[in-house]
Amino acid sequence: MTDRAVTLAKDLIACPSVTPEDAGAQVLLAKFLEQAGFTSTHLTFGEGVQKTPNLFARIGNRGPHLCYGGHTDVVPPGPESKWTYGPFTPHIEDGILYGRGASDMKGSVAAFAAAAVSYIEKHGVPEGSISLLITGDEEGEADYGTVKVLEWLKQNNQIPDVALVGEPTNPDYLGQEVKIGRRGSLSGRLRVMGRQGHVAYPQRADNPMPRLIAMLSALQGIKWDEGTEFFPPTNFEITTVDVGNKASNVIPGEGNATFNIRFNDLWTHGSLQDKIRETLGQCGGAYEIIFTEGAHSFITQPGAWSETMVKAVEEVTGHKPAYTTNGGTSDARFFANYCPVVEFGGVNETVHRVDENAKVEDLQNLAKVFERLLEIYFSK
Repeated sequence: MTDRAVTLAKDLIACPSVTPEDAGAQVLLAKFLEQAGFTSTHLTFGEGVQKTPNLFARIGNRGPHLCYGGHTDVVPPGPESKWTYGPFTPHIEDGILYGRGASDMKGSVAAFAAAAVSYIEKHGVPEGSISLLITGDEEGEADYGTVKVLEWLKQNNQIPDVALVGEPTNPDYLGQEVKIGRRGSLSGRLRVMGRQGHVAYPQRADNPMPRLIAMLSALQGIKWDEGTEFFPPTNFEITTVDVGNKASNVIPGEGNATFNIRFNDLWTHGSLQDKIRETLGQCGGAYEIIFTEGAHSFITQPGAWSETMVKAVEEVTGHKPAYTTNGGTSDARFFANYCPVVEFGGVNETVHRVDENAKVEDLQNLAKVFERLLEIYFSK
């Protein structure tokens, strides 16, 4: 089973599936699963160049239904000359598998697929269902990927009872963390208008910068919260400040700034926007602000499903993983609208980097964790 996971990972890495291209990765995965009795459905959503390939593969036609969520698309490799072995030329050296997607997340996809096939070979089709929801649009805008497949599943009465998203959750070693939630994201673009003029004649101009600085300082000074049991405090970061002016003797006509907030489960996009507008209003002066809503925050409260994941990880790795919610966004946020979801995968040290890699032993043990998860879940 573990050798099969590594072989499949190499085959998937060899497909140059840079978002939104699939390059045959999902067809390859579907054939692997179909040999074990899975029924595969290829789902394409979007229009024109935005069309996104997705795969839903399932075995069993009743509950309980466990779904693995993942993606076969990868980020661009950058200059291939900087890679030791080539981003899409999988290579094992000293027990390490190199290639784009080894960590994020073709290695994990291969590990679960191999684990599911091994489970079926040993135990037969479970008293329930195993499925994989694989998208080709996680690294991109994510508009026509997991979110659309889940809508399709709901329309076809196939929503899972529980979900596992196999993103690389571990900072340092396999078995370190299980994610039970993620922070939300809200970005803002703040514009303060003034009147351009010569610095020697300030009475003829209106410098917007003091007002912009005061507004940013007020936002930076907000104590948003103290954090919650599983979330760190909400964090506000100023990301750009621009006046469109390179001359030191010109008072700018306007000032612009952007910021991002990563927020916990005490906030929503709406409540944050209300707080920001209230704070800016107290500063005085006219302004314009445009918000861009990213992912919402979510939490799967610890319970039977998360405990099952922890048990499988601990039995295989010897490490009891901590529940965390840190890091960026993932497609787990879409599953959270339908069912309990946890995240567990490989080590994320080299994701999106030149010479991305994963330890072969980690891939093998990850497959063992996933197979043990299936055994525990379907024995209940």
